[in-house]
Amino acid sequence: MIMIVALIAVGCSIRANTEVESKKIVSVATVQPVHHPINQGLSAFEAYIEKHLSDKFEVRVYTDGVIGSNSEALELLQLGSLDMVATSGSDLEAYANEYKIFSLPYVFEDEENFREVMKKEEFNQLIYDSTVDKGIQGVGWFANGVNNFYSKKKIETPADLRGLKIRVQPSEANVRMVNGFNAAATVLAYGEIYTAMQSNVIDVASNPEMALVDMKHGEVANYYSRTEHQIFTDMFVTTPSFMENLSGEEEEIFEEGFKLSTQVANNAWDARIEEAIIEAEDMGLEFVTPDKSLFEEVQAPVREKMLQEYSELQPLYEIIRESQE
Repeated sequence: MIMIVALIAVGCSIRANTEVESKKIVSVATVQPVHHPINQGLSAFEAYIEKHLSDKFEVRVYTDGVIGSNSEALELLQLGSLDMVATSGSDLEAYANEYKIFSLPYVFEDEENFREVMKKEEFNQLIYDSTVDKGIQGVGWFANGVNNFYSKKKIETPADLRGLKIRVQPSEANVRMVNGFNAAATVLAYGEIYTAMQSNVIDVASNPEMALVDMKHGEVANYYSRTEHQIFTDMFVTTPSFMENLSGEEEEIFEEGFKLSTQVANNAWDARIEEAIIEAEDMGLEFVTPDKSLFEEVQAPVREKMLQEYSELQPLYEIIRESQE
């Protein structure tokens, strides 16, 4: 409660500054550090808006979670104390079932297929508008890589996961996926993975390659298995009222800024992943390429059951399937 009050105070301070200054301050929050690809995208967005609308807007990006966690930042957004948030798609599952599509195992063929789908306006609009009734409007997305399993133990078949403790984000689909492998789901914060794996609190983690070096997980794992079981996205969100208060010209410029942030962030992500793989190999980590179809076969019932239970996922899944034909 104290944290939320403090964050609201920060938000109120931001608003107070807005009223004093002649141009509107656009406050943007992210938990990512300054060097992260998402922040490179946000910096490009900031530069673009101030280049074209410098007389009306000033963009301020608050990095490193100084405003709070993703969930806290989203609450402040709803309260009107923030204008925009770059957040994990998993955190938005609490606001709309549509976001569960990204947690379903093997819903996309690969990252190329994922990015192809994310460029489809029909798909994006269903995602972006799913939280409007909660006061959250999607405006952009950021690649968040392919989730693969890594552990002290070599994982080559689904049987190798049986009985192991696997770290997951707090998502229903994540827990069901792990249970589908006859393993135990352990919900942990991202920052706790290193010590948890080091002390055997968990046996397996699941993240893109960047975690191996940026979070030093490669020091406590020996193998990285390319199971490619999930492809996540981060999201760029604002409020419906923010967009409604823009003039036609301003809205067009902001829309271009959102697209630019995605392009810059994704290019930076791809470059960083290539570097991370080389760095992880230099650390002594062994990369394993198992037969992905074996894992997908085990997870098919998990995916199908969730698709049946959540009608909101059906139109999204149909678009994905069409892209794969």
